[in-house]
Amino acid sequence: MARVEERHKGDRVLDAGALRALAHPLRLKIYDILSQYGAQTASSLAERLGESSGATSYHLRALAKHDLIREVEGRGTARERWWERPVGGVSFAHPDAMRTPSGRAASQMIMSEFFRNRNEQLMRFVGAGVRDLSDAWTESSMISTATARLTPEQTAELAHRLMAIIDETVDRYRDQQGDDVRPVTIRGDVFPLPEIGDES
Repeated sequence: MARVEERHKGDRVLDAGALRALAHPLRLKIYDILSQYGAQTASSLAERLGESSGATSYHLRALAKHDLIREVEGRGTARERWWERPVGGVSFAHPDAMRTPSGRAASQMIMSEFFRNRNEQLMRFVGAGVRDLSDAWTESSMISTATARLTPEQTAELAHRLMAIIDETVDRYRDQQGDDVRPVTIRGDVFPLPEIGDES
């Protein structure tokens, strides 16, 4: 547990300015693509997102202004710049930002949009991925849910154990290349359920 806490002690906590910069659906999609697929250009992002390269270029600069992304050193040209998301964890719950209505609204919008995008990926996998992927990918993937009755301390212990496995895997394979290598999303959701009758 201490190793996980030590590793994530340096995670960046986004300030109000960075939260506002990220609180835009297209910017959040750009940020997510850079997080999941690695370095991209304004043109490659435009093609993937169905936007103009002028629009993606504008939003890339807005993200870079708050150090959410950075230009890839030694790659690209004056006309075609490559952008990447710096390695490391990010928290959307800056204490100062959370004290203001605009900061709370920006954080809520970012989290809602982030998980909406991730849930769309999950539903695409469930709907078409299972049919379109090879047997090796289908058999190696996992979608699982379970319920346990835990105390807050036991919940924290479980979350730390899962995070340690995720951290170890990310560290080991972050830059792996190869014919059968592709980005794989890893989700670990651990949270208390509402009391019966409080689901709304």
